[in-house]
Amino acid sequence: MKLLRDILFGVSIKSISGNTSIGVKQIRFDSRKISTGDLFIAIQGDKEDGHRFINQAISQGANTIVHENEIYYKENGVNYIHVENSKKALATIASNFFNQPSKNLQLIGVTGTNGKTTVATLLYCLFKSAGYKAGLISTVKIIVHDSVYETNHTTPDSITINYYLDKMNDKGVEYCFMEVSSHGIDQLRTEALIFKGGIFTNLSHDHLDYHKSFKEYRDVKKSFFDKLSKTSFAIFNSDDKNGHYMVQNTKAKVYSYALKSNADYKVKVIENMFRGLLLKINNCEVWVKLVGVFNAYNIAAIFACAEILKLNSEEILKLISELDSVTGRFDLYVSNSNISVIVDYAHTPDALKNVLQTINNIRTGNESLITVFGCGGDRDKEKRPKMGRIASILSNTVILTNDNPRSENPEMIISEIQNGVDPQYSNKVISINDRRQAIKTAGQLAKSGDIILVAGKGHENYQEVCGNKEYFSDINVVKEYIMEL
Repeated sequence: MKLLRDILFGVSIKSISGNTSIGVKQIRFDSRKISTGDLFIAIQGDKEDGHRFINQAISQGANTIVHENEIYYKENGVNYIHVENSKKALATIASNFFNQPSKNLQLIGVTGTNGKTTVATLLYCLFKSAGYKAGLISTVKIIVHDSVYETNHTTPDSITINYYLDKMNDKGVEYCFMEVSSHGIDQLRTEALIFKGGIFTNLSHDHLDYHKSFKEYRDVKKSFFDKLSKTSFAIFNSDDKNGHYMVQNTKAKVYSYALKSNADYKVKVIENMFRGLLLKINNCEVWVKLVGVFNAYNIAAIFACAEILKLNSEEILKLISELDSVTGRFDLYVSNSNISVIVDYAHTPDALKNVLQTINNIRTGNESLITVFGCGGDRDKEKRPKMGRIASILSNTVILTNDNPRSENPEMIISEIQNGVDPQYSNKVISINDRRQAIKTAGQLAKSGDIILVAGKGHENYQEVCGNKEYFSDINVVKEYIMEL
């Protein structure tokens, strides 16, 4: 058979080094990418069924078809491979095509609702600082040792994952830290990967536009740990009410971390300020540059993972003290007029609550807290009123605005957020559709000493309106309109 090139509606391995990604919801068949001798995998997506394009793929030269639905008419000279699950087959084929690259490094998967990016990214930074060659697959970027690649998905498709793991093999990477999303698990993108370990951060309301219920969302996350081997390890947050459930059936060796309950790795917050945290980790004090109790949990997971991977505990503490926060995660800027602006990716009820509570726990209460945020379109609608209620209770002023409205009416999204605001807090809330103007208005309302939280987009440098992506960066807008005030 010719080298595997065109898979899943004609997406080609040869173009992965560009910006190609496989999103089952979005991909459309492109016959121009099919060449003679190619293998075609027919996958049932949410909006398209790859089986409808089998004959077209054959007419363009594909000579091997992988399918899960029955085919009653078969072309002569074409190989048909009937599989139980095409997505699982794709993951296995992708891994084998790149010579199973995950087995040649220590691959650590990080899953949970919040904290995945911070934990995975800071583990990468820590191991790089410790002198190891490391890799990262995250929401923000993919890094192969020192080479950085842009990405659009928390967990890429299985071809992209294995492609970059193979590049890590070529560069001699020893450790790779990877965000594992519920979408990625459910769509079997991580199938056929060999994980050395898994980390569970926490679980709260998210992605219920995709999963039918919170139980399904939880169980999908749990399945990641169910599949870990007995030679791997599982680290879980024992303060989270779903933590023990996540690891109850795993074959992996289990470790726990916590702030409130007994755990293998116990962390205590001694001081919590805008410039960092003073923590006690297993009776050793360390100052870190990250802010908030939620980051104390992230640091606990990072310390646990690094020690389990045999780094010296004293060295780990030293390296943790040198870590900087991840872009778009509680990024703090202070204007010339002493207005503090925090840019954060918080886009779930729990994440927004954590950030606002962190700010309120640190501030004196003599200043105003202005929160600017919106909710994404074509996504979980149930969280919108919840986030509106949280923001209105925990802020002095709330400016509702666009996030990524996508195909939805922005005013309707804002109205649904406002539905969660209790009547006694309604006078705190204003709406400004244009996000740039909303941030600018927050700066105009703020006085010296006040705090502005711009939440929801964090590191993202685009805004998606009516299906079109336009350049937009909260961080750049903050610098443009507020830093010089």
